[in-house]
Amino acid sequence: MRLLTPEAIRAALDGFDPVPAMEAAFRAFSRGEAVVPPPGELLFQDPPGDVHIKYGHIAGGDYYVVKIASGFYDNPRHGLPSGNGLVLAFRRRTGEPAAILDDRGYLTDLRTAAAGAVAARHLAPAEIDAIGIIGTGMQAEMQVLQLQSVRPCRDVVVWGRRPEAARDYAERLGKRGFSVTIAASPAEVAERCRLIVTATPSAAVLLERAMVRPGTHVTAIGADTPDKQELDPALFGAARVVAVDSRAQGALRGDLRHALAAGAITLDRVVELGEIIDGRAAGRTDESEITVAALTGLAVQDVAIASAVLARASGGPG
Repeated sequence: MRLLTPEAIRAALDGFDPVPAMEAAFRAFSRGEAVVPPPGELLFQDPPGDVHIKYGHIAGGDYYVVKIASGFYDNPRHGLPSGNGLVLAFRRRTGEPAAILDDRGYLTDLRTAAAGAVAARHLAPAEIDAIGIIGTGMQAEMQVLQLQSVRPCRDVVVWGRRPEAARDYAERLGKRGFSVTIAASPAEVAERCRLIVTATPSAAVLLERAMVRPGTHVTAIGADTPDKQELDPALFGAARVVAVDSRAQGALRGDLRHALAAGAITLDRVVELGEIIDGRAAGRTDESEITVAALTGLAVQDVAIASAVLARASGGPG
């Protein structure tokens, strides 16, 4: 069994584009070509945090994967990253342990950011003036980086609860060549941007329906437990397209769960990203419509990214 360090994992993924891999994973899931049981979950109050255990395999793949990922949201105050975890890969035909991917949460961050790019590719306006970001953590940064392959834009408008965190975020992205404006509120982000990503662990609505202009796409990736919520349920009712990674999983957690409970939308109006990618459901068809993608994260994404690491670390094409 191999142990891949964080450095080895990053080296294996040098030059790798994860967006096509995520599209293939979503397509396989929506075609019924993957086994993805409901995720396991541990929730903590003091300090606040959550741990997700996700596992599954894709038909024809070499590995099944078990991923443990944590988020402890007070960690940045102590100089620690909020996300952590590792991935275990087993040979699908024999059950033999194949590798421990000691990624410290990097693969979860990367595959989540790539999923945001997939959503934007199929749902965001073709032309945007700025990328709106609600949140200031690692995922808020990686979403912008992955979006460059599908909606290239170097102007970012960001809002965060803590002004010092927003300033740090602007400095980090500024060093990467982005022009970052710090907004005074989520409403200002929505006023200035037609592509918005929410990337927070919020348990209360941050983006109200009244804030969002016609022609806007919103990708919500922070609300991945039953109690978390970033979007106003009314925004789902106003959207022409509401997409999720999984209808079954989304109905039980995050923003879609709250929208269903509020009666703002019914599940038959919700499509999966894999169905859009496969051509079985429509993405954006008009530049004036509102679209929403509410993503809770699927084990097929972990299988896809771990398989790519192992193939590339072994000298394969990945």
